[in-house]
Amino acid sequence: MKASSVPAGLRAALLSLLILAALVGAWSLASNAPSGPPVVDDEYAQLVGKAAAAGGSRAMPGPAEVGAALLAHLRDPFFDRGPNDKGIGIQLAHSIGRVLVGFGLAALVAIPAGFLIGASPVLHRALDPFVQLLKPVSPLAWMPLALFTLQDSNVSAVFVIFVCAIWPMLLNTAFGVASVRREWLEVARTLEAGAWRTALRVVLPAAAPTIVTGMRISIGIAWLVIVAAEMLVGGTGIGYFVWNEWNNLSIANIMSGIVAIGLVGMLLDRLLAQAARGVSWSE
Repeated sequence: MKASSVPAGLRAALLSLLILAALVGAWSLASNAPSGPPVVDDEYAQLVGKAAAAGGSRAMPGPAEVGAALLAHLRDPFFDRGPNDKGIGIQLAHSIGRVLVGFGLAALVAIPAGFLIGASPVLHRALDPFVQLLKPVSPLAWMPLALFTLQDSNVSAVFVIFVCAIWPMLLNTAFGVASVRREWLEVARTLEAGAWRTALRVVLPAAAPTIVTGMRISIGIAWLVIVAAEMLVGGTGIGYFVWNEWNNLSIANIMSGIVAIGLVGMLLDRLLAQAARGVSWSE
């Protein structure tokens, strides 16, 4: 059978499987290599030494160990045995909930504001210095201020997600609205369509692919940031789960948590990618 006769989707899937097999093989070889002496300072030297002693002479857990740990978590993902002993399903649910709340609040602010900025060149020029000033600030830099003013770790985490998610949606919405063809707007004026009707029937459908692309970028950044934020504030969440397993010196659980983070992130991205395909159009 010629390669050209094989569907592109099947070829991509086979190539993905080959890459996965190569990565797992390299991981297995690396995990069986002896680990050298850790080059760390005092307190961490003791922690790493204990972890190495628990894991034998190998550098890291192998694929089989991490797979077994992940399966163990999936068998009972929602157990609750106290503040520091909750199932990975509960931890993921807390993280996803915070991300969705912060992301939703950001969308409620960013999309209408982006419409206004994209429709008004004067407003765009007036607000652009403030956007360029605040956009490069790391979301985690806001965490101490949020904890001090809000006095609640959960609300602070949601605020950090709001801050990191708002900029891609705001900028993409403004760009999409500003890029709507002038001819379409002129036709709407010719037909005496009001401002609201023009915005909903002309501008929104035309800018929708760009807006959803901004939402897709935002959800990826939000999921990235929530893990780091939960490591700082503690309590619950997949970030806290990973940090707590480090304190327990369970490297296999840490790696299984990393796999879970990647899978959820991929699922969120796929959902927004599907939404982007649903609103895309071609001339």
